[in-house]
Amino acid sequence: MTLTTTVEHQHADGHTLRLTFAEPDGVVRGGLVVLHGEAEEGLDLLLAGLAGEGWLTVTPHLDRDDLTQQDLLEATDATLSWLGERGIQADLVGVVGFDLGGTAALVVASNRRLGAAVSVGGQGVTGLPVLVEIAGRLTSPWLGMYGDAGDEAGGAEVEQLRDAAATADVATNVVHYPGANHRFDADPDAAAEAWQRTLNWFDAHLR
Repeated sequence: MTLTTTVEHQHADGHTLRLTFAEPDGVVRGGLVVLHGEAEEGLDLLLAGLAGEGWLTVTPHLDRDDLTQQDLLEATDATLSWLGERGIQADLVGVVGFDLGGTAALVVASNRRLGAAVSVGGQGVTGLPVLVEIAGRLTSPWLGMYGDAGDEAGGAEVEQLRDAAATADVATNVVHYPGANHRFDADPDAAAEAWQRTLNWFDAHLR
């Protein structure tokens, strides 16, 4: 079984960032930056699952108290630098976000040029005017998957997000799962399909 390792990575500006990563057992196909939600339970299994598909998978540990967009982008840049130091080419790097990290992945994908990006769920979708504006500025191929249970966006809002993303100059796809929540644990079938769509998106764009 693939195990995770946590390190303290010092980047160019002298700051230190804690990273947890999982390495594939065989050939490394590329690298994935994982942006997770508030809870870290299950994170090791998530990293290991993606590593099992051949990706060197790494997550930055972010201080979510008063986290700003600049903080997020700086932490992502440091994580990308860590991947680069391990020989991962820029066009073979993607970002994937789950839960709150889904919104973070959309922010990164609209501010950085990566090989691919995926948002799986994400609280904060109800701040749709902001997300619609971000989606139109996407600079990385992006797949977004959203449910509508609980505090998640409804179908009409997801359609607006899809329309906005379609105006970007990169490939985009937005999928709506009625009945799924932002953690995708209310509908196991939707969760399984979202996982497969995530793998397929990276397979298609990171090569």
